[in-house]
Amino acid sequence: MEKRKIHIIRWFSKSVVIASTALALSNCGPGYSNAQRDATTGALIGGAAGGIIGHQSGNTAAGAAIGAGVGGATGYAVGNEKDKRRGGY
Repeated sequence: MEKRKIHIIRWFSKSVVIASTALALSNCGPGYSNAQRDATTGALIGGAAGGIIGHQSGNTAAGAAIGAGVGGATGYAVGNEKDKRRGGY
């Protein structure tokens, strides 16, 4: 049982580092709209959360894919509304 806990902690730590790095690098550079930035952020957060939930239920990949899809779509919708209020991109 203890070995499983160590494995989960290591997996989670690696996932957080990878997601944080990807998130930081994905939003660099000029010319990105709020919709693009928020879609990327939502996909990364949703993918990480979905991966964790999927891991607990026995299917990490499916959980991450579903979480990334839902998070990306939600992030895009929020960012698109920000862009509309700002007067477009």
